[in-house]
Amino acid sequence: MRPEPPLALPGMRIGLLGGSFNPAHEGHRLISLAALERLGIDRLWWVVTPGNPLKNKAELAGFSERLDRARAVAAHPRIDVTGFEAALPVPYTASTLSYLRRRFPGVHFVWLMGGDNLAQIHRWHRWRDIFQLMPIAVMDRPGARPKALASPAAKLFANSRLAEADAGALPLMEPPAWAYLTIPLSAASSTKLRRTAKD
Repeated sequence: MRPEPPLALPGMRIGLLGGSFNPAHEGHRLISLAALERLGIDRLWWVVTPGNPLKNKAELAGFSERLDRARAVAAHPRIDVTGFEAALPVPYTASTLSYLRRRFPGVHFVWLMGGDNLAQIHRWHRWRDIFQLMPIAVMDRPGARPKALASPAAKLFANSRLAEADAGALPLMEPPAWAYLTIPLSAASSTKLRRTAKD
């Protein structure tokens, strides 16, 4: 059976947090809780990717294992852990966002990413399209802010950046629109957790 996205009805405001979740950790949950509070969204989907083209596949845990761990970590009635990206032709963010726009007309999506990802999103496939497809909430990460805000993407879309105080308007805005949010920071990272598990 093909994995399907969760139910979404026209008018709903849904945040999307994509990634390998290899493994999911408290930092993912912290970002999610901040987004639920700050962005006025109804639900948040963790979009667990089957594989990230920019990451080492040798270190990637099994897809089912990562989904199970993500569900255990999320543990929130408004966070849905999803594996639908595994059924899509390619695991590129731009393609996934295009699919969701077509599949759910009338739903107000916001893409979430960490500041560390903004710093290097210019390496992603069709990265400019990501900014044109959905509003984006960039969640602060330890040490990421200087590089993120000096990145090629931040410079190219500087005129589309909202003041942080206005981030609650993101779900209803036409892209490109993005904001950089100051949130409680967590030092947890999937890379650190994998290294600890090896020791």
